[in-house]
Amino acid sequence: MAFLLVVIYIAFIGLGVPDSLIGSAWPAIHTELNIPVEAVSIITFLISGCTVLSSMFSARILNKLGTAKVTAFSTAMTAASLIGFSFAPSFLFMIPLAVVLGLGAGAIDSGLNNYVALHFKASHMNFLHCFYGVGVSLSPYLMSQALSNIGWRGGYRYAFYVQAVIAILLIISVPLWKKTSSSEETEEEKETSLTLLQMAKKADVRLVWIIMLATNAIEYACGVWGSTYLVSEKGFEAEHGALALTVYYVGMSIGRFVSGLISNKISTWKRIGIGTFILAPAVAIMLLPLHGAVSVIGLFLIGLGNGSIYPNMIHLTPHNFGKEVSQSIMGSQIAFAYIGVMLAPPAVSLISGFFGIKIYPVLLAVLYVVMVIALKCFVNRLKKQGKYDDNV
Repeated sequence: MAFLLVVIYIAFIGLGVPDSLIGSAWPAIHTELNIPVEAVSIITFLISGCTVLSSMFSARILNKLGTAKVTAFSTAMTAASLIGFSFAPSFLFMIPLAVVLGLGAGAIDSGLNNYVALHFKASHMNFLHCFYGVGVSLSPYLMSQALSNIGWRGGYRYAFYVQAVIAILLIISVPLWKKTSSSEETEEEKETSLTLLQMAKKADVRLVWIIMLATNAIEYACGVWGSTYLVSEKGFEAEHGALALTVYYVGMSIGRFVSGLISNKISTWKRIGIGTFILAPAVAIMLLPLHGAVSVIGLFLIGLGNGSIYPNMIHLTPHNFGKEVSQSIMGSQIAFAYIGVMLAPPAVSLISGFFGIKIYPVLLAVLYVVMVIALKCFVNRLKKQGKYDDNV
């Protein structure tokens, strides 16, 4: 079981590796290919949209083939997409690669989150998403090194090498998953499936959807546009902007790692509250007209505070809604999280097209306020229903 957990952690590194590449590489990509800076939103929209579709419809494939095979194959899909990006001669060539990347990522995320939620403790859920942070931190670092030497295409090839090794490890480990999970399948079969319409009728579920959408919108608005904002508004060089994005993802990884460490001493709801509290000064720093180096600190604090909210909300699903329907609601949460991922970058692109990239911090502040209001309303409803448990 311990070795399998290590394999799952490494698999989540593979989930994170592609996610931060486009944001750190885009200042160089749009210049070389002579395309508008706003075109990045088309790529991120396609990746996120296909991830949503894959998350929603992956249950049948996962039940038929198993989490191990689907995760291994999907990781191989993302690796193939990365090497394809490195050879892309034009923007149009990137479009089908974005589709492949999104479909692979959705299957990995749905399968592993569900598997860990069913079979492991809350600390492991936080550590799992911490390892995702390792993946998204590694990519901009590799890209910054490539931009200083061989260009953005080399950065995508570096990421491909990492992803290919992870895919090979997952393929080799398939028999281990079968031995570990075969005795636990009956637990999954006891759950009751809910349709999307049934869930949408529940006010509590709708509030969770808003929370998940907002926290992931903040995450990806920073991941996709953080580097471009520093380059365009703060005068950073492209490689320095990519390196600053590494700092942001390191903050996210630290936030999730610390949340896992203190999970036995501080309740999940309190950890969510701490993350929300840290976000307030972080967003304020981004709003103020300060030196670019201070903005990097703001990005770090956003990653630190926001990083633990998503995994902790995932962990609370069985406690908030009941184990019998947790799998259905969890799948919908992941889908809405990716809707936030899908909508945030093009929203930044659209609005900044009218007002300039200087509006970017204001959009982060709006998303933060929406998330805080939804969290407050959700907690109040749970308290009225007697479902709020501050000891979880």
